[in-house]
Amino acid sequence: DALGNISQTSLRASSSLYRSEAVGDIPQDDYTNAVALLDCSLEPTALLLELQAIEHAYYRRREQEERWAPRTLDLDIILFGDRSFNDSHLIIPHPQFAQRLFVLEPMLEIGGDRFIPGYGSLRYLIDNAPAISLQKLT
Repeated sequence: DALGNISQTSLRASSSLYRSEAVGDIPQDDYTNAVALLDCSLEPTALLLELQAIEHAYYRRREQEERWAPRTLDLDIILFGDRSFNDSHLIIPHPQFAQRLFVLEPMLEIGGDRFIPGYGSLRYLIDNAPAISLQKLT
């Protein structure tokens, strides 16, 4: 619901929920993952600020976290249409998305086997991503 309330955006599709093992070396519980497709007229940095405000509302405190530590919510911009973007706070496409089945499988579910410039098809990325434990929940 929170994504649908961001100004100048509309929620077009959302994936099922997927359970995956945590990334990184810190022992922690599994994560629940999903992907959403938004129509958005905001600039990437403005959307990032909106997503961080949602994270904060769900008690995420980025300034108090160590890298790969457990978190209450993690909202990332994976792609932004066919645009590339790079500044000190945001890189699009997300630098690790092509190696993360917990991102790729939900993307395939809601967007089909689309071609991502510079990366190839989603099916190709899925076939070549590192294997992890991933379970579709809904």
